[in-house]
Amino acid sequence: MRTKDFSFELPEHLIAQHPPAVRGQSRLMVLDRAARSREHRMVADLPEILKSNFQAPQSILPAPPLLVFNNSRVRKARLLGTAAATGAQVEFLLVNKAKEGGAEPGTIWRAMVRRAKRRRPGSRYMFADGVEGEITGLDGEFRIVRFNRPVNDEWLDKNGHIPLPPYIKRSDTAADSERYQTVYADITGSSAAPTAGLHFTRELLDRLAAVGIESAFVTLHVGLGTFLPVRAENIEDHKMHEEVYSIDDETASRIENAKAAGRKIIAVGTTGVRTLESAWNEASGKLRRGEGSTSIFIYPGYSFKAVDALFTNFHTPESTLLMLAAAFASSSAGALDGREFILESYAEAVREGYRFFSYGDAMLIL
Repeated sequence: MRTKDFSFELPEHLIAQHPPAVRGQSRLMVLDRAARSREHRMVADLPEILKSNFQAPQSILPAPPLLVFNNSRVRKARLLGTAAATGAQVEFLLVNKAKEGGAEPGTIWRAMVRRAKRRRPGSRYMFADGVEGEITGLDGEFRIVRFNRPVNDEWLDKNGHIPLPPYIKRSDTAADSERYQTVYADITGSSAAPTAGLHFTRELLDRLAAVGIESAFVTLHVGLGTFLPVRAENIEDHKMHEEVYSIDDETASRIENAKAAGRKIIAVGTTGVRTLESAWNEASGKLRRGEGSTSIFIYPGYSFKAVDALFTNFHTPESTLLMLAAAFASSSAGALDGREFILESYAEAVREGYRFFSYGDAMLIL
């Protein structure tokens, strides 16, 4: 399957540059895989949609679905430094802490750097509060940066910037510190927001709970694979970057019990899908507890094991996220017809003026 098979035309004005004025006031396209149908709703309608689609008839016990969210919190990982040699401003995006024997924790990071080819080992940079960094090595598309003192989350909260995606053509503002986080964000570690969750408000979560739809939380720290294009001509040749996830025992038990009872599992966001599909043991019907890592790449032809429905955003052309959504849009397990359905749905979203990408509108695939 070719990467260009997942391309689509998108007018630039439909790429959301700001979140909606009020969180949760976004449009929602509902896809029915079995009927191959689409419906235009609002995110605020979600409790009624889920209740009507998943509740069993009144004559038997109800079986409400279980929503699974990713509670990772976005780190203020974008730093602006000054090159010691030239005085030029250079943008860094910290990805994760690197380990090196004897180094103080938080002093060595893997990072992406703007105009990376110019940023060679030995280059030094000045940051806020007297912090200095030096590029000490290369790691594929990343640079290894050693700082003169620990760069921890407390320092980043004060001196870093929210790492807005490159298709948002503006600088981050104070408002992004709140709006580019989910309301339930808890554990810091992501380089990008799990953006499907940005639509949920406390009031919406309460309304979902009021109709019997429970929520559970896993953690997957979103890495920069989110930003990187698929460069392989054939998608089967693409290699995903590894991301760290964790599932506690209580959450795992709730998901396992829901599956065993025939209740549907709805992943809020592609990161939730990747976490659950990576941790699920189909033979035992159990999830792997604790911390793990995944580089799972899901595209059409994949048979989902743990997740039954997907709430997600509209994704960039030729991205692994779009490929995952296409896999989910297939009419049956392992089918290859999801690509056509998802691209037809995206074309309709363009005609209807939906907003795309991180701050855009949402899609529910049932």
